[in-house]
Amino acid sequence: MPKRVLSLRLLVHRWAHGRAKAATRLIGNYPFFAGLSGTLVATVMAILTYAALYEGRAEELRHAQENSRNLVQLISNDIARNVEIYDLSLQAVVQAAQQPQTWSMPEALRQRVLFDRATAASRLGGAYVIDATGHVIASHSNAFDVSPAGISFADRDYFIAQQRDPHAGLFFSKPFHSRLRGGALTIGLTRRINAPDGSFAGVALLGVRLDYLEQLLEHIDLGPGGHLFILMRDGTLLASKPPSMRGAGWSYADLPNFAFFSRRDAGTYTSHSAIDGVERIYTFAHVGNSPFIVVVAPAVGDVLAGWRRRSYIALVMTTVFGGAWVAVSWMLAFALRDKVVAEGKLVRLAVTDPLTGLANRRALDSRLAEEWHHAVRERTPLSVLFFDIDHFKLFNDTYGHAAGDEVLVFVAGRIAAGSRRATDLAARFGGEEFAVVLPGTALDAATSMAEKIRKRIESDNLTLSGTHHGCVTVSAGCASCNPPEGGSGAKLLAAADRLLYEAKEAGRNQVRSQQCTGDGAQPLVDSEAGSRGRDAPATRG
Repeated sequence: MPKRVLSLRLLVHRWAHGRAKAATRLIGNYPFFAGLSGTLVATVMAILTYAALYEGRAEELRHAQENSRNLVQLISNDIARNVEIYDLSLQAVVQAAQQPQTWSMPEALRQRVLFDRATAASRLGGAYVIDATGHVIASHSNAFDVSPAGISFADRDYFIAQQRDPHAGLFFSKPFHSRLRGGALTIGLTRRINAPDGSFAGVALLGVRLDYLEQLLEHIDLGPGGHLFILMRDGTLLASKPPSMRGAGWSYADLPNFAFFSRRDAGTYTSHSAIDGVERIYTFAHVGNSPFIVVVAPAVGDVLAGWRRRSYIALVMTTVFGGAWVAVSWMLAFALRDKVVAEGKLVRLAVTDPLTGLANRRALDSRLAEEWHHAVRERTPLSVLFFDIDHFKLFNDTYGHAAGDEVLVFVAGRIAAGSRRATDLAARFGGEEFAVVLPGTALDAATSMAEKIRKRIESDNLTLSGTHHGCVTVSAGCASCNPPEGGSGAKLLAAADRLLYEAKEAGRNQVRSQQCTGDGAQPLVDSEAGSRGRDAPATRG
């Protein structure tokens, strides 16, 4: 594989690793944000799922309404087509009955002339010509349960309507129990027969059995709770599926839903039934010029049964997986937080002296280099203090190493308390030696700080027998400069170390300070602070 490809892949891998590491640290630093983000993602997904389920519910209802409208249209078209055929048959009967010569024909021929078209109409309970007195004078029927001779129909609503109104036209009667067919429920469709002078001469009647309407509904399945109705505009029930408790021929005009049917030609709405309380989607339409209303009403529970099963599964899965996602998000967030905290502790341990709690030599070297470059860039002064506990070996030999460790901790605390700024760094250089980095601090201020620390340690009066002062003291070197290009913090620290050695040589428990050049070699200003015990030669320790 070419070297350029390998290099590119390596760069991509490093970039991805860096991004992953940054993301881990971000999540670890802000676990609540990460957990809340996971919770938000799960919530959004749940909302989208619920919205999809709600839209699915609406779609199921829209589909049910569309199917209902199609069924209403099919039933209405069938009824309208048959009504048109019945009316044409009636018109043929009326036209033939109004011709005088028809009644002078032989009976067989007269039957053909009067009822020839009626034979094409299906589901008829019979075709009749009734005279002005209400008696049947001609009929077409396969059979009668009762002979029409002597039976008057003058009390029927269809007869009275045609008798009273010359312009009644096609009239639909209310359902009645046929007197000729053993009480079978029938609807009468009639037209008026006029005499040559225009007076009332009788009625042409077609009897339509209600079982025709029931058969239209028989093969339609709307589910266990669905209902189908065919009503008249006055609320009279003609047919229903399932059969109505009141039965065909009874009026349902008192029900709240009928008021809605009667005021509009067609429509769809959802309502609870006043009879059984079931919520249904009612779709209805008035059939042409007839008094019929077709109603298709599937139950909402049946329409949504499949959707509810699917929704239950989806909701359970969304809840389970969403809850798991939230739990994993919080667990991951806190696990990464613990990891970052642990890494932070390791980093702090790596740069912290375990005994004194100050920064260690590694942290000192790194920070000094950073502050040196910052001072060069910003053209600010930089100072370094170097402390050493006087006669520390003697203290260990006299009081033991445990007590010596306590003295180290005590001195470290005093040095840390003396350098209180956030930018200052107090560190243990090694053994009984300590260093303080003071960014942006000139020589006078640095010397003053070193002297305050020295005096405070001396004033605490920790007993150390066998020494000139009789207590624990420290010596300090203070080096300061305005860092130029090309120098280093390590040289400035070395200058402070040399000044510390001079303080030791001059008698300990004192501070020596100098303003240095960039490499720490040439003193620009030579000053001393503290003269106690200068004439006593000393070595480090």
